[in-house]
Amino acid sequence: LLGQILDQWFESEPLKATLATDAVIGAMASPHTPGSGYVLLHHVMGELEGRRGAWGYVAGGMGALSQAIARAAAARGAHIFAEKAVCHVLLGRDRRAQGVVLQDGTEVRSKLVLSNASPQITFLELTPQEQLPKDFVQRIRQVDTRSPVTKINVAVDRLPSFLAAPNARDGQPLPHHQCSIHLNCEGTHLLHQAFTEATHGHPSSRPMIELCIPSVLDPGLAPQGCHVVSLFTQYTPSELAGGQPWDEGARNAYADRVFDCIEDYAPGFKASVIGRDILTPPDLERIFGLPGGNIFHGGMSLDQLYFARPAPSYSGYRSPVPGLYLCGSGAHPGGGVMGAAGRNAARVALEDFRHL
Repeated sequence: LLGQILDQWFESEPLKATLATDAVIGAMASPHTPGSGYVLLHHVMGELEGRRGAWGYVAGGMGALSQAIARAAAARGAHIFAEKAVCHVLLGRDRRAQGVVLQDGTEVRSKLVLSNASPQITFLELTPQEQLPKDFVQRIRQVDTRSPVTKINVAVDRLPSFLAAPNARDGQPLPHHQCSIHLNCEGTHLLHQAFTEATHGHPSSRPMIELCIPSVLDPGLAPQGCHVVSLFTQYTPSELAGGQPWDEGARNAYADRVFDCIEDYAPGFKASVIGRDILTPPDLERIFGLPGGNIFHGGMSLDQLYFARPAPSYSGYRSPVPGLYLCGSGAHPGGGVMGAAGRNAARVALEDFRHL
C-alpha cells in the first residue's frame, strides 16, 4: 500500500498527501488501494535533462510534441494522413496485416501495421473478430478502464493569488506559479474520501485538484497579462449514480464545485475566469478515443502490467494477427509521456520486418 510506504519515509501529512496524488493520478484508486505504490513509481521513473524523476512543460503545449514527432518522421520519408479515420485493419489471405482501410474507402497498404490506439479500439473495433482467439478478445473486453479524471482547461485574465503565498504588487509570477499546485490534499484521508464518493457514482464533494499554469513558463499560450490554467481533477465516475447522464448541467455543477474549492485557496479566482472547457470521462473517450476516459488506455493495476499488458502472452507488442503491433499506452510499460512503448514496439516490428 502506498500509505504504508509514505508512512515509513515521511511524517508530514500534507507532504504525504501531495506525494500520494502521483500514486492515484488517472487511477480509480485511493492511497489505501493495494498496488497504488506502483503508480507513484511509474510517475517518478526516468529523467528529464539529467534530472531524475523530473517533469517539464512542452513549449507550445502538448500538441507541439506530436508535431515534433511528425516532422521527424516526415524528414525520414513518412507520409502522414491527418484527419483520416481508420475503418479497419486490412488482412490478406494468409491472415497477415496488409495495411488499413480508411473510412472514405482508401486502402493504405503496408507490410506492417502499428497501432497506438487503445487495445479496445485496435482489437474490438478495427480488427475482424473472427481472426482473433476468443480468450484474447475476452481478456481485452475485461480490461479495467475506469477513469476518475475530469480535465478542465481555464482562461483567466490575471494570475491566481493564493492566500498561502499572495502575489507581489507587480503581479509577476512567483516560483510556485511555475510548479504543480495541489489543492484539497492536506491529508491522505481526503483523497480516500474523494475516491469513496466516486465508487458510489457521485463526483467528489471535495475533489483532488492538480493546478498548473503553463503560460507562466510559455507566455505564447495566452495574451499578455492573461493565463491558461490546467486543472487535472478527480474523482469523477464514468457513469453517474442512478444512470444520470453527464449532461451540461452535471458538467457545470462539478466544475462550479472545483472552482469553489480553488476560490477558498485563491480568492478572486472565479472572477478572473474568462472561459472554461470541461472534459468528463465520457468526453475524454469520445474526443480522444480513451476507453472509459482512462488516460492510460487501461488501469495501471498490478494485474494489468508487465506480462499481462494488454493480455497474458501478448505483452511483447505482437498481436494474434501477424504483422499487427500495439505501440500505445495499452502496451507495456503503460501510460505516460515517455515513448517507451512506441520505441520497444518499433524495435520488435523492425526485427520481424528483416525476416519477411
